[in-house]
Amino acid sequence: MPHRFFAGSIFFSLLVFSSPCASAATAGAPTEVVKSTVDRVIKILTDPKYKGEANKEARRKLLRETISPRFNFQEMAKRALGAEWGRRTAEEQREFVKLFTAFMEKTSVQNIESYDNERFIYTGEKINDSQAEVMGKILNTQGEETKISYMLHRVGSEWKAYDLVIAGISFVSNFRSQFSRVIRTSSYEGLLRVMREKLEDKKGP
Repeated sequence: MPHRFFAGSIFFSLLVFSSPCASAATAGAPTEVVKSTVDRVIKILTDPKYKGEANKEARRKLLRETISPRFNFQEMAKRALGAEWGRRTAEEQREFVKLFTAFMEKTSVQNIESYDNERFIYTGEKINDSQAEVMGKILNTQGEETKISYMLHRVGSEWKAYDLVIAGISFVSNFRSQFSRVIRTSSYEGLLRVMREKLEDKKGP
């Protein structure tokens, strides 16, 4: 399963979502949520006291605490599990959300540290009641660009991301197809086992 690209892309894209083009004068609340998180993430990554292998755990702890509240992992987990979600008991659903969240936090924080001066150019924002889409494109140092869209919804008084579409590929849909394949060829328990093994792997997913 190509976990590394898609899991890391959510948080990596969040990091580079800091182009001056996304000005406060034109950006709405969903974009401002992303931008405020970006400022904090960049501050952590550039702070000398959190640099280096010796400070890795402290750095990653702060990154998790900063980034995780901006995403609705329960909704992501539910959508990623697809039809299998309805077949699970309430306790099993809670267990899956916990495992999915831990997996996402681990893989994504590891990937965000590979930031290499990519830029995000804000291109638009759509808000429809409690749903929103924040659109843009990533430019790497070679000038190559990749389109990206954040899908957010309002949870109480907050905007939280529940999906990310990169180059036309939905993060949630990709995971749903991967999870379904594992369940079909093995079992639901087999999926949980694979995810736990990834979490226990010291080298990361």
